[in-house]
Amino acid sequence: MDPLLLGLLVAIVTIAVLFSGVSVATGLLIVSALFLAIFDGLWSLELMPEKFFGKLNSFALLSIPMFIIMGAAISSTRAGADLYEALERWLTRVPGGLVMSNLGACALFSAMSGSSPATCAAIGKMGIPEMRKRGYPDTVASGSIAAGGTLGILIPPSVTMIVYGIATETSIGRLFLAGVMPGLMLVSLFMVWSVWSTWRTAGLGVISPRHYSLREKLEILPRVIPFLLVIVGVLYAMYGGIATPSETAAVGAILCLGMAVVIYRMWSPVALWSVLRDSTRESVMILFIIGAAGVFSYMLSSLFITQSIAMWISELDVNRWVLMGAVNVFLLIAGFFLPPVAVILMAAPILLPIILAADFDPYWFAVILTINMEIGLISPPVGLNLYVINSIAPDIKLKTILRGSLPYVGCMVLAIVILCFFPQIATWLPDLVMGPAT
Repeated sequence: MDPLLLGLLVAIVTIAVLFSGVSVATGLLIVSALFLAIFDGLWSLELMPEKFFGKLNSFALLSIPMFIIMGAAISSTRAGADLYEALERWLTRVPGGLVMSNLGACALFSAMSGSSPATCAAIGKMGIPEMRKRGYPDTVASGSIAAGGTLGILIPPSVTMIVYGIATETSIGRLFLAGVMPGLMLVSLFMVWSVWSTWRTAGLGVISPRHYSLREKLEILPRVIPFLLVIVGVLYAMYGGIATPSETAAVGAILCLGMAVVIYRMWSPVALWSVLRDSTRESVMILFIIGAAGVFSYMLSSLFITQSIAMWISELDVNRWVLMGAVNVFLLIAGFFLPPVAVILMAAPILLPIILAADFDPYWFAVILTINMEIGLISPPVGLNLYVINSIAPDIKLKTILRGSLPYVGCMVLAIVILCFFPQIATWLPDLVMGPAT
C-alpha cells in the first residue's frame, strides 16, 4: 500500500480511536499495535515494549516530575492570591490597572506553576469578582484570566517545552529562552487589548477607591518574592552552567516544598501527601503519553509513513510560508481537540523534518507551535480554561466567557504573524546567552 495513503488511513483511525473516549496514550498504543500487526506482521509487536521503555530511558525526563512538583507546591498555597494582591496594591490606582495586575499575576504565577488550569483557578477566584465589582465588563474579567492562564506553557520553566525538546532532541535550555520574549510580547498584547476594551465599554475610571500606603505595598512582598527568586535561581543555574535542567528542577522542587512549609505553614502530612500524589498522577500521565508516542513514532517510521510525507512535502513546489501556513492550520485544528503534550508528541516526528527542510529554525517553530496550543486552551470544543473559569464564576455564561476570550485568540494570531516577520524575537535571547545554534 502506498505510504501516503497508509498515512491518511492511520490519521483517520487515530482520530476515530481518540474520539472513542480512550486515553491518548492507550489510543496511540492501540493504533500502533493494529497497523504494525497488519502491515509488518505479528512479530513486530515484540518490539513495542522495547520502544516504549526506550523512549522513557532519558535523564532529561526527570525534569518533568520535578517541575510538576514545583508547580504543585506553589499551587497548593496562597501564593497565587498573594501575588495577585501584591500587584493589585501597586497598580490599583492606575487607570485600567486592575486588569493589568491580573494579567501580570497570571504571567508570573503560570511561570511558577506551569499549569494553565491552576493559574486560572488561583488568580481567577480573586481577580474575576474584584474586576466585576469595580465595573469591568464580564467579557474582559473572564476572558483576560482565561487567556492569561495559557501563558504557563510558553513562559519558562515549561513542561510543554521539555516535552518538545525530548520529542525533537533539541536543547531544553535553549527552548526555555526562546519562550521568554514571545511570552512577554503576548502579555503586552493582552494588556493593550484589555485596557482598550475596558476604556471602550466602561471607561478607565474603574479604579479602586482605596489608597494603599507604601507600608501596605511592601508588607506583602516577602511572601511573594521568595518564590520568584526560586524561578530566577533555577534559570540562572541552568544557563550559568551550574547544573542540568533535571538537576535544577529537583533543587527547585525541594525549595518550593520547603517554602510552602515555612512561609505558608503547610505542616500537615495530608497536604504534603496531596501535593506528591497529584504530582505523581500528572507525571505518570505525561510519561505514559511520551512512551506511547515513542511506539507510535516507531510505527510511522517502520511503515515508511514519516519519510514519505516529508519527501512529498519537500518536493512540492510551494512557497515555504504557504507551507508554514498549512502547518499552522493543522496545529490549530489539532489543538482544538487534543492536549498540548499529545499534539507535540504525535506531530513533532512528522513536522520537524519538514520544518528543517524548509529552512525554519526549530526553536522558533517551538514557540509557534506552543502559541497554537495556547489558542486551543481557550477555544471550543475542549477549551479547558473556559470550563475552569465557568466553574469558579458559574453566574457568567460560557458563551460570555468564550466571547471574552476570542479577542485574546486574535492577539495570539497576531503574535504568530509578528514572529513570522521578526523571528529574532524568539531566537535573539537563546543566541545571546548560549551562542548561535549549530
